Amino acid sequence: MDFSPHGLPAEVFSAAQVRELDRIAIEEEGTPGYLLMCRAGEAALATLTRRWPSAGNVLVYCGAGNNAGDGYVVARLCRSRGLAVRVIAVGPTARLGGDAATALRDCRDSGVAILEEGEASLDSEGFEPDVIVDALLGTGIDRPVTGAFADAVRAINASAVPVLALDIPSGLHADTGMPLGDTVSADATVTFVGLKQGLFLGRAPDFRGELTFSDLRIAAAGRSIDPPLRRTTCDDLSAAFPRRPRTAHKGGNGRLLLVGGSPGMAGAVRLAAEAALRTGTGLVYVGTHADSIASVMAGRPEIMCHAVAKPEDLKPLLDLADAVVLGPGLGQSDWGRALWSALIDTALPLVVDADGLNLLAEAPRERADWIITPHPGEAARLLRFTAGAVQADRLKSVTELAARFGAAAVLKGACSLIAGPGAADGSATVHVCDRGNPGMATAGTGDLLAGIVGALLSRSVEPDLAARAGVLLHALAGDDAAADGERGTIATDMLPFIRRWANPS
Repeated sequence: MDFSPHGLPAEVFSAAQVRELDRIAIEEEGTPGYLLMCRAGEAALATLTRRWPSAGNVLVYCGAGNNAGDGYVVARLCRSRGLAVRVIAVGPTARLGGDAATALRDCRDSGVAILEEGEASLDSEGFEPDVIVDALLGTGIDRPVTGAFADAVRAINASAVPVLALDIPSGLHADTGMPLGDTVSADATVTFVGLKQGLFLGRAPDFRGELTFSDLRIAAAGRSIDPPLRRTTCDDLSAAFPRRPRTAHKGGNGRLLLVGGSPGMAGAVRLAAEAALRTGTGLVYVGTHADSIASVMAGRPEIMCHAVAKPEDLKPLLDLADAVVLGPGLGQSDWGRALWSALIDTALPLVVDADGLNLLAEAPRERADWIITPHPGEAARLLRFTAGAVQADRLKSVTELAARFGAAAVLKGACSLIAGPGAADGSATVHVCDRGNPGMATAGTGDLLAGIVGALLSRSVEPDLAARAGVLLHALAGDDAAADGERGTIATDMLPFIRRWANPS
């Protein structure tokens, strides 16, 4: 099954790598730069007309460099299609050179009205756009947007008109995804040559809108350079969920032990356990506080629940298990700390989540065959950073988590990141999941993820694959659960869809 939105490739590059792909196409493959610019304009117009088919008036903001050139091509093509189009040129057009200057000349020659600083305003012409095209600034900016460009960004954002950004929303850092002061808030972004990592990191999801892509028919795109990021895809699900043999039995489908559920927090371990069942685990055991037994088992008799008063009570459960999830609802009482100490060095494959992570931050250790699943606040405690620092460079943060703890690390949030221990030295690629939605920002969804990932570990799926397939399944289930509205979606709404996506074939 293919769920890739609008044909996005798996590879995600740094801005410098995309510029190198562009250089290879022009200097080594002999593709004229202006031809690539014209292809970019065609791809942008295709996105515009698909997304806003009834748009008749288009306003294009053109700024500096080749991003402006792309904008001038879009304006010319809009006019050739019979659309009413105007251009606002920000900054002196005389400073444009190369292909951008050629695009400007051809745009003028086609009869497009280009308003430069000091000329009559659009208000005086009575022009009311249906769509604004942002072609102000491309991927090269590394400092806050100021002056006339900042004024233009503010005008775009204040217009209440839908916005299409070319390559990247102006003001967004192409590598970190963090806004550099005033930043265009786009309804859609069409990006070219290669996906930029800054469209998936930091706060990019708040600014980019719907993302579409064109490789501009560059033969080298994605082939000659190793990307720092890869999107999770249906191939990850297919690898993690092969078709079961007809002779399958429950003992061969994984035996998972989940430990948590201190008094008042039984729901967390219950959610994780049911998610593991819906992911296909054959046998699910829960070790929990005696006060939580009834809550965990209520309405779900398939969960085998055992009261655990002290660490010694875990031994018979560990003898039954193929993997362990430690942390959902564990708390940080003496009871929770004792169980954490007994399990953190288990020889079984291990998932650590929630208070299991908070206790790990107090007593760090490195081990093999495990997965940690922090949100930014938990990651900050594990790394001794602030949550703001984690978010400002999510790629660095997830690679440091994986390296420091020897784990497959999941940094949760919009566009969750997954890294193995080899990501820090470049021997492994970080993966990014660009599915999921804000409706999942609610209590219990993280517990579901812990159960999903634990289910995969219990079937001897390698931690890196278990982490990325689990994150993707979780996100897809969240998207299905929120199909009728993100606000008000709750964790249990996702359970039927976990089962759906655990059967990808």
